[in-house]
Amino acid sequence: MERILIIEDDRELCDLLHEYLEAEGFCLDSAHDGRKGLEAARNDAYALVILDVMLPGMSGLDVLRELRKESNMPVLMLTARGDDVDRIVGLELGADDYLPKPFNPRELLARIRAVLRRGAREDGASGLPLFAVGGLELDPASRTVRLYGKNIFLTTVEFSILEILLRSAGRLVAREELVPGALKRVYSPFDRSIDVHISNLRKKIGPYPDGSERIKTLRGEGYLFAYPPEGEK
Repeated sequence: MERILIIEDDRELCDLLHEYLEAEGFCLDSAHDGRKGLEAARNDAYALVILDVMLPGMSGLDVLRELRKESNMPVLMLTARGDDVDRIVGLELGADDYLPKPFNPRELLARIRAVLRRGAREDGASGLPLFAVGGLELDPASRTVRLYGKNIFLTTVEFSILEILLRSAGRLVAREELVPGALKRVYSPFDRSIDVHISNLRKKIGPYPDGSERIKTLRGEGYLFAYPPEGEK
């Protein structure tokens, strides 16, 4: 049974999620304030953390910020409906996905399974080719990324995006292709979370030495991982 940690101060909601998700085969633990939730996430191996933004003691965003300093454990954020700032900041800090409140438990279950499928595919990768473009290397088998030999820490979503782009290096990858492939959900033109993940990825891998972008945006079409300028290895 895969273990999930819920960090949520609404005890009634926690009870409901325990009942619903345990019936779906998950094992759940709960913490009702930010500091205790962070301690639990650090001390136990969870398949995923469901993290509310508004928490007593320590906000969910601060919990995520601290957790990302030492772990790539998948995190699904719960945000207030219509609060785009919390959603965007959560994604920028490394959340794998988000869900606004109130939500349908079936949609939460679908989001959980999508995040876990991404991690399972990456962890189970074997015999897959190493992708190397312009000093950047991605190894699907070990789930590692190196830039000029130095390890780069990526979240599960960022890793999935980079793998898709590197597999198609030099070719446009449409948003309609990237969203289902990386986020494991149906593409919606109103969902801009993929743009935030791309922005985070750009910051981590940086441009080529001449200042040109590794990941290029073709406005209204999608993204392209560019080959290095002539003479760049």
